[in-house]
Amino acid sequence: MMAVFPQSQARVGVAMAHLSRLLAYAGGIILVAMAMVTVASVIGRWINTGPFSAIAGDYELIEAGCAIAIFAFLPWCHLNKGHVTVDLLVDQFPIVVQRVLTLIGDILIAFIAVIIVWRFYLGWAEKFPYFSQAWRDRLSMGYKPFFPETTYELEIPVWIPMGAALIGAGVFCLVSLYVVWRSLNEVTS
Repeated sequence: MMAVFPQSQARVGVAMAHLSRLLAYAGGIILVAMAMVTVASVIGRWINTGPFSAIAGDYELIEAGCAIAIFAFLPWCHLNKGHVTVDLLVDQFPIVVQRVLTLIGDILIAFIAVIIVWRFYLGWAEKFPYFSQAWRDRLSMGYKPFFPETTYELEIPVWIPMGAALIGAGVFCLVSLYVVWRSLNEVTS
């Protein structure tokens, strides 16, 4: 068999690597910021005098930041085959069988990634309070919420961190489709 557009696959792979790396760096920065918020809040709780006290809404900030960071890391992890695998039995098979099993696994991950993005988009759209109903219908966003949902203490609109995490999930979906293409080319080469 012959590979499917191998030159195009290489060019798309470079673009996916750059985008995934950039997103992973952003996730790392967010995670470091969340660690700093945690340290500052713990020290503030310990001192708890005058201007030095716990950071208001620290749990909300850390919850949102960690969710965004997790989705920011997924594309880079999948692109570099960083998911956990059990290779005790698979390593004993011929290379062609190993590649076919890898392709099957990548197809399953791509299928799951598409479902995650689809359902995540629908959940985000329920929280997003903008656009006319005509536009919301065109974009399958459902009805505009009467009262935009916010976090409890800081009153951050929930659609903002969800939208940031949705970007990571969308890139993960694109990367997973690219990885299927790459695995298909490995099987056919």
